[in-house]
Amino acid sequence: MHVADQEDYFARLRELRSAGDAETFGESLRRAGFTPMRRFLDEFRHYLRTYEEADCDTAASLLARAMEAVPEPGRISPSWTYIWGEYGGIVRTKAEIFRDVPKRDREGEWQVLLDNPYSNQNIAVYPGLSFMEAAYMFAYFRTELANNEYIRLQKIATVITCTGADADGVRPIASL
Repeated sequence: MHVADQEDYFARLRELRSAGDAETFGESLRRAGFTPMRRFLDEFRHYLRTYEEADCDTAASLLARAMEAVPEPGRISPSWTYIWGEYGGIVRTKAEIFRDVPKRDREGEWQVLLDNPYSNQNIAVYPGLSFMEAAYMFAYFRTELANNEYIRLQKIATVITCTGADADGVRPIASL
């Protein structure tokens, strides 16, 4: 394994202070190739999943630095052509969620629901989430919604859960 493969590029991004630093960093990352860039993007995504309200400005700043350093990640892999747009959507949406949901209302179980009422596709529901998990999922899926799709971030007030193993639960008719 090369030394460059082991380097923590996301930590280096956090230390950048100038445009010159960003250019040097970006060149180093591009020279390192696909695997280090993928690791860098994975570390960035992990950060986007976990940063909290106090770090909204930092997240936006890190994204701006990354875009300055590697303005066209799609040149390394076509699958990354729109990655900065996706990450930017996540940063903006999480900031909106933090603004719109008061801290006092964030405890408890949350879920994210995706639907297209003009399609016969199933509704996608992601239940049992913490507020932070749900905020990220909502932000992630919101970045690529089609015109007829909608997404909901919902706090659950009451949950009743049954499984097929419950002895007194409703049973399917065996002949069907």
